[in-house]
Amino acid sequence: MYSKAYRRWAAIWTAAVALAVAACTDAATPLDPTQPPAAPPGPHAPPAQGADTVRIALIDMGSRTYKGFPGGLYPTSNELTGTHLSAGLTRAARIRPLDANGQPATNGRIVLISIGMSNTTQEFCSGPVTNCASYSFAGQAALDPAVNHTTLAIVDGASGGQTADDWDAPTEANYDRVRDTRLALRGLTERQVQVVWVKVAHSQPTSALPNADADARVLSRRIADIARAVKVRYPNVQQVFVSSRIYAGYAAGNLNPEPYAYESGFAVKWVIEAQINQVASGAANAGQYGDLSYDRGAPWLAWGAYLWADGSLTRSDGLTWVRADFANDGTHPEVSGRQKVGRLLLQFFKTSPVTSCWFLAGRTC
Repeated sequence: MYSKAYRRWAAIWTAAVALAVAACTDAATPLDPTQPPAAPPGPHAPPAQGADTVRIALIDMGSRTYKGFPGGLYPTSNELTGTHLSAGLTRAARIRPLDANGQPATNGRIVLISIGMSNTTQEFCSGPVTNCASYSFAGQAALDPAVNHTTLAIVDGASGGQTADDWDAPTEANYDRVRDTRLALRGLTERQVQVVWVKVAHSQPTSALPNADADARVLSRRIADIARAVKVRYPNVQQVFVSSRIYAGYAAGNLNPEPYAYESGFAVKWVIEAQINQVASGAANAGQYGDLSYDRGAPWLAWGAYLWADGSLTRSDGLTWVRADFANDGTHPEVSGRQKVGRLLLQFFKTSPVTSCWFLAGRTC
């Protein structure tokens, strides 16, 4: 026989377990990829009861949720699949050396350019546009014999202090700066730009998910604006790859700390899903995101390298972020941090089925 105290404890425990199971059962259901989202998974809807508030890398979330929002890079997995993959392959096949006027030429160039802020330029080049540091993405690519060094030109367009709102219209001064001081310096033009890497954020965000005005929601819509601006400035662009922020748990200030760095991953996920859903449904636009059709006013969008890991906790692929990877402010990457991002980007462009054919030497799309 059990004591009365024990039976009371057992009853409480059983009730608690039942509540937990019910909460998990009610977790948010992933969006139907054939329908355009009314908002980034329901902009004004509260998160599912019992939703997880622990930050887990999107690629490792599986069926778990974050504040009611499902993870994964794409609607059904971490990989490009189906129609969106086919569209990416089609656009890869269109990438070819172009002359200054944007016409096919055997001695022309394929330009891959970066757009973004201080972290972006530090990770992409970390030096003068004509002499990127060896540990950066461009520097590592320059030293890799497998990379296409004949027709591929890698140009850093990002610059310190240039946040997402400094890139969201084709009339922004940043695009003229890139044209006049980055491309022209290499003897290149806007009409030769065919691939863009975007990594942007807002300065000093104050509203986190699941708020209706959360920074991730605003950033997602702004990335859509950037995509359309890119299409105007670079009329021959075929592919735009977007990455979210690296870890910001060591940040000493409010420039862009956690949870905003982590939640920027949802911003990227949602805008790409909006394009996938709009094309699948045949809709004229992607709701709050505007027209993202890659057959009209926007380029084809996809994830670049996913860069966030929860500090020193090892991600499924081995990525970690330790304090020594960051400068004194805990936000900007030090040499080791820049090298990590550069390595991840290089691996992405060398192995992705939609990039390897133009990024690597001796390949054809």
